Amino acid sequence: MARVSRAAVRAAVLLLGFAFLGAPAQAVTVSGLYSVEVPVDGSSAAQLQQGYAEGLRRVLVRVSGSRDVLARDGAQSVLAEAESLLLSYQFLRGEDGGSRLQMSFGAVGVNRALASIDAPVWGANRPLTLAWVAVEERGSRRLITEGGEADQWQSAFAQAASERGLPLALPPETFRGDRELLSEIWGQFVGRVRSSAPDTSHDVMALVRVSQSGGQWRAGWVFDGMSMDGGEEVATAANPQALARAVIDRWADRYAGRYAVAAGEVGDLPQVDIVIQGIQSVEDYGKATRILEGFTPVQAVGASRVKGDQLTLRVTFNGELDQLKEYVALDPRFIPLDAGSYVPDPEPESTEPEPEASPASEAEAVPEAGVESGAGAMDNAATEKAANAGPESGELPLDSEGTEQAFESLYQLLYYRWQPSPAIGNAGEE
Repeated sequence: MARVSRAAVRAAVLLLGFAFLGAPAQAVTVSGLYSVEVPVDGSSAAQLQQGYAEGLRRVLVRVSGSRDVLARDGAQSVLAEAESLLLSYQFLRGEDGGSRLQMSFGAVGVNRALASIDAPVWGANRPLTLAWVAVEERGSRRLITEGGEADQWQSAFAQAASERGLPLALPPETFRGDRELLSEIWGQFVGRVRSSAPDTSHDVMALVRVSQSGGQWRAGWVFDGMSMDGGEEVATAANPQALARAVIDRWADRYAGRYAVAAGEVGDLPQVDIVIQGIQSVEDYGKATRILEGFTPVQAVGASRVKGDQLTLRVTFNGELDQLKEYVALDPRFIPLDAGSYVPDPEPESTEPEPEASPASEAEAVPEAGVESGAGAMDNAATEKAANAGPESGELPLDSEGTEQAFESLYQLLYYRWQPSPAIGNAGEE
């Protein structure tokens, strides 16, 4: 059996470890879409230029959602200017004597490059696929799971998914010895597999059976979820790594074909959706908005969605996202939450009818504290502000529910908990 890199598996777990939180399915915000590491032959100017081009080639595929982007007219000219799109790079020498180049490309520059060749952009919020992969080798079958001893199939699928920026989860190791479940996966009995693991969070489930015949590996799979159900699809390849890559390529192409948009529709300035928990009143709503508007990189803040005490604001900013995050981190009223610890509010048992949107100025949409308080007042204010933004603002409609909305958004999600009064000794009230 081929030797598997533990580092590769750990990298995949960092990117893809969202599956078994026991929470409702929701889009996974994939980080690092514009960062890449590639092998290089050395550190000469020509060798580095080759590394820059290879890194950008991988980023273009990951961000556009299709390998076909590299065949578009003008793509080679874009790759020739790869160095101009770099934000940072680092040359590394490994213990084995090999050299690698770590690079981060600017999101705005890459998106503009894609627009210049009429290519699409697939946003950072992507469906989480739970892959039940059954492999038949030398007359025996086994289930590929997370954890346990490193496995060439586990590594192959993790590396292929990381390369395409596709959130992927394998079932936990506790399912490894379930022979009945293994038979159901091999038979592609979707309903039985779904009922065998009801608490595994995912957007799409894939039942994959892998076998070898005549020197070729074959993978056949069926989907369940997001209206992707249908007959078995098939891919073949000469080895496990190539087969995993072929399968993941097909999945990523299908998702991107559904959710990617023309790069020309992406604005010149980057944007991010900031989800804030604990907004209890119009005063909280107005203060959080004004604080964000006061940060140097921020150009505009608009209400995107409100639900209970959770407020989503769309922030347009200059520079790179890490710079904006550093500004937010300076204000102790924004307590950062990672995606794994963020728990959406449950649906309320009953809700009052939503008020009809009426023309109002931005000042009216965020009334002064004391005019009306409580979550209901905040709902009304946010609803009016989003309605006033108009259909060309790019803001998500407040009454659209479900993960489909998140998948169609181009923007990364950041999560915070609102702490109205900062601790003494930190920042003072505005």
